[in-house]
Amino acid sequence: MSNQEIESSMRKSVEAAQRTFNTIRTGRANPSLLDRLSVEYYGAETPLKSLATISTPDSQTIAIQPFDLGSLPLIEKAISISDLGFTPNNDGKIIRINVPPLTEERRKEFCKIAAKYAEEGKVSLRNIRRDAIEKIKRSEKEGEMSEDQSRDEQEKVQKITNKFISEIETHLSEKEAEILKV
Repeated sequence: MSNQEIESSMRKSVEAAQRTFNTIRTGRANPSLLDRLSVEYYGAETPLKSLATISTPDSQTIAIQPFDLGSLPLIEKAISISDLGFTPNNDGKIIRINVPPLTEERRKEFCKIAAKYAEEGKVSLRNIRRDAIEKIKRSEKEGEMSEDQSRDEQEKVQKITNKFISEIETHLSEKEAEILKV
């Protein structure tokens, strides 16, 4: 596993963590809050994004305009039963969701969720590091590299890992600031 491959894998892990951060609610309406939502549409779980246009007309409202008006009640039901805690308002053409401001207690709860997502991202980085270091040690055992070369390679892998872990930490602190901002 080359350093480029390690960096590429770790970059993907950081991007995945970033995407999960985007699903956490802040005080503002954001279409990415509905990214994980899927709707039972003609017997198949379908992502909401592929069934409707999602927009934010203002900072407290999310508007969902389905491509097929027949899917309106299905989308409304999916939002109602989701864990997002939103109440959809259906006017026959568009579903509007009022995003209420967060209470201090909910903000702290969301910060804990963000920290959990960051930890999951770090765990995946550590797994990539572990796999890379095992390969390096295997190469050393098989005589493909010296002990010094092995140690140098392991240090490089650790430096790459540290870089990406600090990147996740940065994303976490940005998200926490966003959540706590009133």
